[in-house]
Amino acid sequence: MESIPISEQGFARVYRELERLKAERPAIIQAIKEAREEGDLSENAGYEAARERQSLQEARISYIESRMARFNVVKAEQMRGERIAFGATVRLKDTDSGQERGYTLVGPDETDFIPRDKNAVSVFSPVGRALLGRESGDEVVVDVPKGKIFFEVMEVSFNGPFIKEG
Repeated sequence: MESIPISEQGFARVYRELERLKAERPAIIQAIKEAREEGDLSENAGYEAARERQSLQEARISYIESRMARFNVVKAEQMRGERIAFGATVRLKDTDSGQERGYTLVGPDETDFIPRDKNAVSVFSPVGRALLGRESGDEVVVDVPKGKIFFEVMEVSFNGPFIKEG
């Protein structure tokens, strides 16, 4: 079973989401109960909506709980070095167009929490996998659906926590 890297802040966010979802369970159960008391369930839209909400919520809880067992929590002070790794912010140059791009490598469960200006990319994505272990000056080939993209690694930095608390 492959471990999943996640920052301390990312883990805290996921944990808070799990706790919130669990805390909402009684309200959903109550909504189902009230809708059931309205009578005929075959034409009860409120009942169907509450059951759908419960189903989606329970699926999300199960998903989070299954992933939490595989999380490898990485502290900000551990994110450093010359080579690209989890937590690195990299500046790349497209060798064909000359355009520069920046990315921050994060865990797959954190990409939604990162500010858009950080251009978060999962370490398990095609770009993330191609970059891992590289360093400044290296050329990288990324296989994407449209073909191959060639980059030169211009800079590697570790800027500490990339998720704001909250």
